[in-house]
Amino acid sequence: MTITHLVTHSGGFHADELLSSVILTRLFPDAEVIRSRDKAWITPGAARIIYDVGGQFDADAQIFDHHQRPNPLREDGQPYSSFGLIWAQYGRDYLRAMAVPERDAEAIHGAFDRGFVLPVDLIDNGAVNAAEAGPLFAGLTLPVLLESLKAVFDDHEEGADDRAFMEALPVARAFVEAQVRRKAAKFRAEAMVMTAIEAAGAGRVLELPMGMPFRAGVEQAGADHLLFVIHPRGTDWTLTTIRTGDDTFDNRADLPAAWAGLTDGALEAVSGVKGAKFCHNGRFIAVAATRAAVLAMADIAVSEALAG
Repeated sequence: MTITHLVTHSGGFHADELLSSVILTRLFPDAEVIRSRDKAWITPGAARIIYDVGGQFDADAQIFDHHQRPNPLREDGQPYSSFGLIWAQYGRDYLRAMAVPERDAEAIHGAFDRGFVLPVDLIDNGAVNAAEAGPLFAGLTLPVLLESLKAVFDDHEEGADDRAFMEALPVARAFVEAQVRRKAAKFRAEAMVMTAIEAAGAGRVLELPMGMPFRAGVEQAGADHLLFVIHPRGTDWTLTTIRTGDDTFDNRADLPAAWAGLTDGALEAVSGVKGAKFCHNGRFIAVAATRAAVLAMADIAVSEALAG
């Protein structure tokens, strides 16, 4: 497909067409972004993609507006913005362009849609209000922050809106790409965690080759027997707890109460482990100088947890 122009509306912008532009400019880097309401531009044509303007949604004709009635809806009845429509049509190609492994692409496409695209769609359509985040955070939602990059009301210089849009585009791109990279990394981490769980067998301690998100993999594997995780961090090794859920600081087991807040010699004396360096007062992380030392600390932590 040869696309020469990416067409959206002129004037002030919202997050949905800005984020749509992030997707489309990566896929069609040689295409020119046109911001216009001129009928000649917002009429479908083979070499253009039109979005957030034009009064139609027709993926085959490459026009993706959502302001008409009836407006395009997801299968569950929630409204699309132009961003949701563009993501549904081009998101998988975008992930390939981001070098996301094919085995993870569908899962990442869905996760990004639910966690990033849908909130933008709902706010753009007025289905939710950013103020629902609470008065302290209402101005910090991504759509509000992106739209704060618009030209101010009394900037009457010619081209001010278009310049603001193009200056906001790399900011929006940074957020999208960071989210995709993090989701791809999460899937890589889960694969590594699964391998480590197999190696741990019936043991209570999971050893990872580096720090990484691990709880999702542990839960996916149903490894309820695991109590602690160890991994290298620079020249040291860390011993960490496993939280019981996303919305809690409760752990499957805490580190020994006697270690709380101790460092170096004091921690060595109390734990009896040479090389013990630090235990957080919250008892969710400890640090040791060597793998042997952290394994010894982990054994003590496991024994106390099982005894308690």
